[in-house]
This record gives sequence, C-alpha cells and structure tokens, in this order.
Amino acid sequence: MIELENKSDINVNIELLNNILNFFGTNSVELIITNNVEIKQLNSKHRDTNSHTDVLSFPLETPFTNESISGFPLGSIVISYEHVKSKAKKFNHKANDELALLFIHGLLHLIGFDHEVDSGEMRQKEEKL
Repeated sequence: MIELENKSDINVNIELLNNILNFFGTNSVELIITNNVEIKQLNSKHRDTNSHTDVLSFPLETPFTNESISGFPLGSIVISYEHVKSKAKKFNHKANDELALLFIHGLLHLIGFDHEVDSGEMRQKEEKL
C-alpha cells in the first residue's frame, strides 16, 4: 500500500505504482511528490548536497531483520514533480511513466541497492523492471 502525499498537479496513477510495489512484496511505502525547493532542502539536510534531485529514498530504520519486518513500511520516497515533468518532456513520454521509473529507482534504494557503489547491478535491475 502506498501512503501518497501529492503536492503537485500530476494525476498519479496509484494503481500502477501499487502494482510495482506489489512486485517488491507486501510492504507499504510513503510517497511524497513535491517541488524542487523542498527536495533540495531534504537533499541538503540528509545528504549534505545543496542541489535539487529527482528522487530521494529514506529506508525505515529498524532493529529487526528483513524477515521479521514483513508488513512494516519499507520507508519513504520523495520525488520532485518538476523533475518528473522535465524528464517526461525530454524523453517524450507521459508524466506517470516517468513517475513510475523514479518510483522503481526509489524502491530499489529502499531495499538496499546503491548505484553509487555497485557495479551496475541497480541499473540492470531497473532496466529489467
């Protein structure tokens, strides 16, 4: 289940995003769709990077093992709708398609993938999905 906070004018295809989430298991996530100003503030506060970005992921920190948190939220994903619109226009596809791609990217981060340190495994998984 997705707990959606949509601060944009994008009509989110929540059914598509829930189908993607279900592929990853039964956990829920919080999805916040916001603007570049807010995502820049979060990026600065949590990653010491003073710029806006397309997506940020905040995994739930828990003392439990992965097996014991079944059903608990995976964490939060924050997506900039300004990036969604810009990339959708650049790549000539719909905003909901771009949103789905960024949602997949954020989910992969929540389950432990990190494209900044891996050898391309995350990108391969994104392409497969």
